[in-house]
Amino acid sequence: MRYILHVDMNAFFASCHQAENPAWRGKPLLVAGDPKKRHGIILTASYEARKYGVKTGIPVWQAKKLCPQGIFVPPDHGLYLSYAEKILEIMRFYTPLVEPFSIDEAWLDVTGSVRLFGPAAEIGRTLQQRIREEVKISCSVGLAPNKFLAKMASERQKPNGFTVNMPADVEKILWPLPVEEMVGVGHKLAPALKEMGVETIGRLAAMPKHLLTARFGVIGEVLLKLANGEDDSPVDPHALDKVKSIGHSVTLPRDLCDPEDIARVLLDLSERVGRRLRRGGYSARTVTLTVKDQNFVSTTRSRTLPGPTVLTETIYETALSIYRTHYEPWRKVRLLGVSVSNLQEKEEGRQLALWYGNEEKRARLTEAVDTLKDRFGDYILRRASLCGAESIN
Repeated sequence: MRYILHVDMNAFFASCHQAENPAWRGKPLLVAGDPKKRHGIILTASYEARKYGVKTGIPVWQAKKLCPQGIFVPPDHGLYLSYAEKILEIMRFYTPLVEPFSIDEAWLDVTGSVRLFGPAAEIGRTLQQRIREEVKISCSVGLAPNKFLAKMASERQKPNGFTVNMPADVEKILWPLPVEEMVGVGHKLAPALKEMGVETIGRLAAMPKHLLTARFGVIGEVLLKLANGEDDSPVDPHALDKVKSIGHSVTLPRDLCDPEDIARVLLDLSERVGRRLRRGGYSARTVTLTVKDQNFVSTTRSRTLPGPTVLTETIYETALSIYRTHYEPWRKVRLLGVSVSNLQEKEEGRQLALWYGNEEKRARLTEAVDTLKDRFGDYILRRASLCGAESIN
């Protein structure tokens, strides 16, 4: 049997600030965006702040009303990365098989570590204690024979919990839970499952496979296995090594609906994405547009190109075409995002569209512009259509 740990930092962003500043420990601390830039929401609240009803995602003004004595601090991603590295270093002391899932959580396969460090449960508790004592951050730990059950276990007791999930516990502990609490479902798939009468994880586990695959494709079969506690995926230390997508989004300083304004923002976003794509040595085949309207309703639409591209113009023209096809011109927009996926190493080859006679010229011009920007900075050259336009930074 495998022994898998899932370690999840508790209120990580807030905990990093409290660890860095001992005077803030034990006090309600809230990491918040800047309301002036329309990012005025709570990104993380310490557990002391959560006692007052503060939740992630609520507006800053509401959080101040609920917790007027709270300490509000801006995000510091450099700080979070430094603490994440310290924690990963402790994890890797026990096993090289550490798979970061995000900046504040990871899986560890300690199957081969029990001979050196004792039973898996002892390793998990020692790891939890070391992180708390050496990094001054608490974490919840789940122990199970696979990644799915380990993550479900770590979710059960927060903060600072230690939970064991075994296959025999699935029917009693997991099946009664609402289906949206299952890892891999969340709030995206839950409505579709509930339309099929699936309200709990147990009901999902009992669903005929052919019905799930007919509705969700191969994902349906994966969901069925997970609901029954089955997961043979390995802990992969290199899971995040390869970039899967590159994107950039912006919450606009004001709601937009003018087509020319939308086009300018999409061009700026596409240029940022294209620059990152080329810097990383990738080309991409799929362009995705994300739009959040004034009512906070967010939708995404994607389009796959005939061949891979590195060109800002192609990304922009595709994103603009998606917008014109799927979104009404009178709809006020609060957020726009452009991303590319289906990435491949640029050295694998670049297929030029035969119907695009100036594609090669564009490629050479783009390469020359990138060379100038690498030498003199990103703002040495700017597209005429963006000059004088309202900044989206």
